Amino acid sequence: MFDFLNPEVQVNHEMPEPQDNEYSEVAWGIPKFGEPIKQLNIPRPKVGDDDVKLDILYCGICHSDVVSGTNELPGFLSLYPCVAGHELAGKVVEVGKNVTDLKVGDKAGIGCFIDSCFNCPMCLDEQENYCFKMPTYTYCGQKTHGHVGGNQAIHTFGGYSGSNVCHQRFVFKLPDDMPLEKAGPLFCAGITMFEPLYNHGALEGKKMNIGIAGIGGLGTMGIKLANKMGHTVTAISSSERKKDLALGKGAHNYVAMSNKESVSGNMASLNLIIDTVPVHHDIKPYMSLLAPGGTLVLLGAVAKDYDLSLMDLIPMRNVTCSVVGGTRVTKEMVKFCHENEVYPDIDIITADKLNDVWGELQKVGNASSTRYVLDIKASLK
Repeated sequence: MFDFLNPEVQVNHEMPEPQDNEYSEVAWGIPKFGEPIKQLNIPRPKVGDDDVKLDILYCGICHSDVVSGTNELPGFLSLYPCVAGHELAGKVVEVGKNVTDLKVGDKAGIGCFIDSCFNCPMCLDEQENYCFKMPTYTYCGQKTHGHVGGNQAIHTFGGYSGSNVCHQRFVFKLPDDMPLEKAGPLFCAGITMFEPLYNHGALEGKKMNIGIAGIGGLGTMGIKLANKMGHTVTAISSSERKKDLALGKGAHNYVAMSNKESVSGNMASLNLIIDTVPVHHDIKPYMSLLAPGGTLVLLGAVAKDYDLSLMDLIPMRNVTCSVVGGTRVTKEMVKFCHENEVYPDIDIITADKLNDVWGELQKVGNASSTRYVLDIKASLK
């Protein structure tokens, strides 16, 4: 069982009965703050003209599900009942009359958000993850943009559920031969690592030296992607403990930050470092590993400011951040992972194990290289 560590701010709602424009669906979630995950029923919007209904077969379980569900994620207000899950994979069972790229029977997936304003510069460039008016998250999201149907007074519910309905823009067609049990985590770990690689030139044909800091679920996915893109990959971790794991996933080199010789031997060698460490840490040592003109990309949702001076940016070193990915890059990610057979390492579970898995993830965070995946149909047996 997991713990609730932030009781000061919480928002509990009564679950309303489905309206005429909704249907009732089975789900697994936290009914009220402080309670364990239980089976419950939630209202889902019926299919509108631009909507797709996805019969969810699998949903990946992310560490951010846990810190969101327990109300610990910086900048994120958890709303209860909380049905988590933003790594959905399944089959299309119904489409609206305006849907063009998906049909009944297609394999498809849904990621971390299901709506945005559609009109700001970022949305117009299909980078909805940076929507100026904030995207609507797949769970605990407010229906502010008008493209999510059903009762507008309730928040969104995620993929630990039998089905979901959302706008076609945020439902991604999957190749017929893509394994659905491995597809869900691509919409979190996959796109989270693919986006900074894509945005910082890793697919432009020039060979790079790329560092991946933090060798857990995100880090191992990043190693696999950078390797398949043809780059020299250096895994970066605090100690030697994960060296064999990193090299086994495709890293060519390994830097243990606790080993001065390991660090000094790789000074100014990396064009790009993607830092997946989910907690506050000293990033200055990473800067010394960057080559002139190199970039450090921070992925962790950390509330505390980092200690960095202008001198740390000399010569011409850069620091930026990245948050999942928009629809344009997500489509590229799906194509790349399919063509190159890049998938996460997974462990499939049923819903009766959710509380235990959340408890484990609360202890180890993203340290494990394995992504848990919820088997929806098996959970209903």
